[in-house]
Amino acid sequence: MKIRKEQEHNCCCGHDHHHDHACGCGHDHHHDHHEADPDEPTRCISCGAPIGGAGHSRSMGRPLFAFFGGLLILNSYLLPLLFENADFTANLSAFLGALCLALPIVATAVKDLLEGRVYMNELVALAILAAFAGGDFRAAGLIAFFLLVTIIIETHTASGAQRSIEALIRLTPHTARKLDGETETEVDVLDLAIDDLIMVRPGENFPVDGVIVSGKSAVNQASITGESLPVDKVAGDEIYAGTMNISGALTVRVTKLGSDTTLGKVKDMILSAERNKTPIVRIIDRYAGYYTPTIVMLATITWWLTDGNLNRVIALLVIACPCAVVLATPTTIVAAVAAAARLGVLIKNISHLELTAKIRAVVFDKTGTLTEGELSVARLSPADQVQPAVLVQTAVSLEAKSNHPTALAIQRLAAEAGIKPLPADDLAEEHGKGVSALVNGKRIYVGRAAWLKSFGVTVPESIDESEGMSVVYVSSDTDFLGWIGFKDKIRPEAAEAIRDLKSLGITHCAMVTGDRAAVANVIASQLDIDDVRSDCLPQTKVEYVEKVKENSVVAVVGDGVNDAPALAAGDLGIAMGAIGSDIAINSASVALMTNDLRRIPMLVRLSRKTNSIMNQNLAFGLLFVLCGIVLSVFGGMDPIMAAVLHTVSTLIVIFNSARLVRTGEELAPAGLPAQDEKKNNETGAA
Repeated sequence: MKIRKEQEHNCCCGHDHHHDHACGCGHDHHHDHHEADPDEPTRCISCGAPIGGAGHSRSMGRPLFAFFGGLLILNSYLLPLLFENADFTANLSAFLGALCLALPIVATAVKDLLEGRVYMNELVALAILAAFAGGDFRAAGLIAFFLLVTIIIETHTASGAQRSIEALIRLTPHTARKLDGETETEVDVLDLAIDDLIMVRPGENFPVDGVIVSGKSAVNQASITGESLPVDKVAGDEIYAGTMNISGALTVRVTKLGSDTTLGKVKDMILSAERNKTPIVRIIDRYAGYYTPTIVMLATITWWLTDGNLNRVIALLVIACPCAVVLATPTTIVAAVAAAARLGVLIKNISHLELTAKIRAVVFDKTGTLTEGELSVARLSPADQVQPAVLVQTAVSLEAKSNHPTALAIQRLAAEAGIKPLPADDLAEEHGKGVSALVNGKRIYVGRAAWLKSFGVTVPESIDESEGMSVVYVSSDTDFLGWIGFKDKIRPEAAEAIRDLKSLGITHCAMVTGDRAAVANVIASQLDIDDVRSDCLPQTKVEYVEKVKENSVVAVVGDGVNDAPALAAGDLGIAMGAIGSDIAINSASVALMTNDLRRIPMLVRLSRKTNSIMNQNLAFGLLFVLCGIVLSVFGGMDPIMAAVLHTVSTLIVIFNSARLVRTGEELAPAGLPAQDEKKNNETGAA
């Protein structure tokens, strides 16, 4: 039996099982994730305790036992109706059916006792044995049947993380077509290395993360981003393991393998989210060991006070099994994580999902978050006797190798105008301020006005900032050459997302940016932002977040690269467009695999709904058990009715939790930014 990678659960014995740690049995638990058999229970190697689920091992949840045992019990009822003098055969059929149904339950309970563990399995086994002792094999069989069905449902429902991982593993091919010159060889994915070239044909899934070297195709990224439409990919674009190549053959250079791929990070996030427990579940786990002895003691008192009435004792033992309580949280969490992941929202820790419901303030970055992050040159303003081409050439000489949005905009303008950069030496950059270098023997500065002034450059004060442009200033030594203005488009869904947040009770929506006040104020006025902080350095953003945290639970939303310190400083960090970004995954509490801001209010709604349904399930489960115990003790419930109601209560909890799965469904078809939707619609039309 294999140990699931990085799982941490309390098993029946009450011990924590976690990678690189020892449980109460005193042995280390080593993990073998890749060879885990989904049909085998996940157990502690030495103590044999099932890890995960809610107290029942998978071996108990064999549908075949329930199927054949159920047929034999049904046969025991049909035989007397169809044939005369069939009582013996009917009783034999009932006995064999009850034995078949009870065997896996009783065997697990006995094993638990021999290994020093006491959990709900013992209550179920005692109820069945009591029915056998009373000679009512049909009742024993029906009780065992309904409880076994409950265990099957419970095991299937509570192992959501493992099934999610198995589904993700199936997305990734085990082999790849490796290219060696003109030769194409099929190899195991584990044998690939970084920078290897592979061929991926139409209809196949990508086995690794990589960059397209040649070819073009439409790619379905729904498994990673939740995007409903395929995305056009050409040479130079990134692709991700587990996504599907739709329309064209692609040559791909391998950049990431195994757990380093985006899909591998998704697997780790799902496991991490699943293994973290809410405070109420930790309380239940702590006192679970006292529950069974208490119920057994109550059953003994009931038997003594009722002069050996076994029906009341059996009904009490059956109805006291707290499956509805145990399933209240796991089913809710599995449904919530599934709903979020389906839309490309990855939650690293369940505590973050709970915390989202308490958010009262949201701090947004501007560039790449509220805006699309792709600047374009809106205006050139060269100084007197300076040609526009000279201004552009001087600026692009310093920005030629930068990936900053303003640098990319200057590069695009220079390429369109046919202007080539000059060689630059001694390049130096001050983050958030500007860049300088030697060009033709002169020190060139490109950056903020205040930064240039610190080097003795005279910057005109009469620049018109009313249009809300971002501006960089250019100088040669101390000679001012002019300025370049940039504009960025606001995301089309940004205003709707902020309105939704305010309708959910978010009282403070702020924007922090390194851009100038004029630019920030224009955008803030269009989006109804409550507070604006401009000209912010990374540390200034952190200080602002810390100040807001003094009065409210605050979420910070950024692109996950430039805003990593602020994301880490917030109570909740939400990294947008985090696909493939290690920094985003590591610095944020929640990673959005797309740039759709509407997923943020959806996450708040999901969190609040999750807490509500979890509380409903716990209240129902506790009330059901309490009322059932009272009715059983006073003879208001027979054993078969107790077994039926026990199963029904479990189904009610599961179906109540399942309501979460469709949360945010309305975003699925329109979860892309407008520009991507247009591009993908064209792909679909083609």
